[in-house]
Amino acid sequence: MAASAYESQLRADIGSYFHDPLKYALYNWPKLDLRQWQVEYFLEVAGRLKDNPYEPIQTATASGHGIGKGCCGAILVHWAISTREMTRGVVTANTDTQLRTKTWPELAKWHGMARNEHWFTCTATSLYHPRHEKNWRVDAIPWSETNTEAFAGLHNQGSRIVLWFDEASAIHDRIWEVSEGALTDEQTEILWIAKGNPTRTVGRFKDCFGRFKHRWITRHIDARTVEGTNKVQLAKYIDDYGEDSDFARVRVRGLFPRASAMQFIDSDLVEQAAKRPALHGLRDPLIMSVDVARGGADEYVIAYRRGMDARSIPWVCIPGSETRDSTKVIAKIVDLAVNSPPALRPDAIFVDETGIGGPIVDRLRQLLGDLMPVYGVAFSGASRDKKLANARMFIWWQMREAFRTGLAIPDDTELHTQLTAPEFHHDKHDKLILEDKDAMRERIGVSPDRADALAIGFFMPVAPREDTAYVRGMRGTHHDPSRGHDPYAGM
Repeated sequence: MAASAYESQLRADIGSYFHDPLKYALYNWPKLDLRQWQVEYFLEVAGRLKDNPYEPIQTATASGHGIGKGCCGAILVHWAISTREMTRGVVTANTDTQLRTKTWPELAKWHGMARNEHWFTCTATSLYHPRHEKNWRVDAIPWSETNTEAFAGLHNQGSRIVLWFDEASAIHDRIWEVSEGALTDEQTEILWIAKGNPTRTVGRFKDCFGRFKHRWITRHIDARTVEGTNKVQLAKYIDDYGEDSDFARVRVRGLFPRASAMQFIDSDLVEQAAKRPALHGLRDPLIMSVDVARGGADEYVIAYRRGMDARSIPWVCIPGSETRDSTKVIAKIVDLAVNSPPALRPDAIFVDETGIGGPIVDRLRQLLGDLMPVYGVAFSGASRDKKLANARMFIWWQMREAFRTGLAIPDDTELHTQLTAPEFHHDKHDKLILEDKDAMRERIGVSPDRADALAIGFFMPVAPREDTAYVRGMRGTHHDPSRGHDPYAGM
C-alpha cells in the first residue's frame, strides 16, 4: 500500500474509534494484552460517551500495586488526543518526581509504540500536534497549591478535555477544586481520570468514593484478582501484615486505610458511631455545644448531646456567610435554650470562646446565667491532662474515648470527614497536640466546625439531669420526675 493510501486508511480507522477507546487500543497496539478490568474500564467510558458525550465522565480507580493503572491512563489519554482534533489535556501526579519519572514516561512509552506515533511530537513535558502546537496538546504539569493557574485555565469549549490525576490520593484538594472549572464548558467532551493507591483517609480522592460518589465512576481493585500481578509477593504482604492491616488494604486490596499514621480518630470508630443505636439514660444531662464561625466559608454549629446520644436532637448549622452579625446567632441560641419544649432545653451550654467567641459567651451569660450555666471553651487554654498540649487536644481526647464507649452521631458526611481528618503530633514539650483549624483548612480545604462543636461538649462533666437547677425548678409540674413522669416523654 502506498504511503498516502496507508495514511488515509490510518486516519479513517482511528477516526472511527471516536467514542471507542477499547477498539482504539487494540488497533493501535496490536500486540497489547489488556487485563479484564482494563477492558471493562474502556467499555464503561465508551458507553458513557455514546449515551451522552457532553456529560463529564469522571472515573476514580483505587487499587493495589501492579494492576496496570499507568498503562490504562496512558492509553486513554493517547486515545483522547488522537481521535478528536484540538483536544487539550493535563497530566499530573502526587509528586513532581512521580510525574517526571513514572507517569509521563508511561505515556511517552505507549506513544512511541503507537501506529500514529508520527502524528504528534512528544517531549519531556508535552505531547502535541506540530501544526497546532498551542491548541492540540496534552501537558505534564506538576501541581502547587499556591500556583493553580494551569489547572484553572483548562477550557476547550466545543472540543475535548482530558485530565489524568496519577496517584491521586496525595494531590491537594485545591487542585481538584480548581480543575472542576473545566467541567463547565458546554458542548465539550470532558474526561477526568483519577487513579492510584488509596493512601489517605481524607481528601478529594477519598471523596470520590464518599460524598461525591454520585459524580464518579468508581472502582476498588484487589491486585490479587488481576492477571499478571505478582501473586507470591502479594501473599507475602498478607502474611506479614495481615489481611485487614492498613498496609494490605492500601497496597493489595485497593481499599482506603482505616487510619493514617497520624490520624487521631479512626474512620471505623466514626462509621460505627453513625450506625449504632442512639441511647441515653433518664438522668443524662442535655448538653448544647456551639462552635463559632470565623469566616464566610465556616459554620456556626449548634450541637446537642444527651449522654451518648448526639443524634436524636437535630443540630443547627448556620453558614458564616449568611450572618456576619453575632447578635443573630446569640438570639438563635437563646431561643433554642429558652423556648424549646422542656425536654429540649439544655442543662448546660458550652461555647467556643476563641477569638470572636468571647463576646458571644459574655452575652449568653448575661441572658441565660440565671437559667442554665454557660461555659466558655478556649481551644488554646490549659489541658487538665498534663500529657496533652491544650484544651482542644483535651476535648478531642475525651470525645475519642466516647466514640470507643458507645457514642452515637448523625449520619452526616461532612461531620464524618471532619472527625477523621485532623492529625496529631508531639509539640516541643513532647505533649500531644491536635492539628489546628487553620492548618487543617490549608491541608484539605475544610474547617472542622461540626466536629469541634461536638468536641466542645466534652470540656467538663455536667451534673445528672434530676440534680440540675433546671429540673429542680420543674418539681411540682406535670414534668416532675419525682411523680414518676418521664421528662423525655414525647421525644
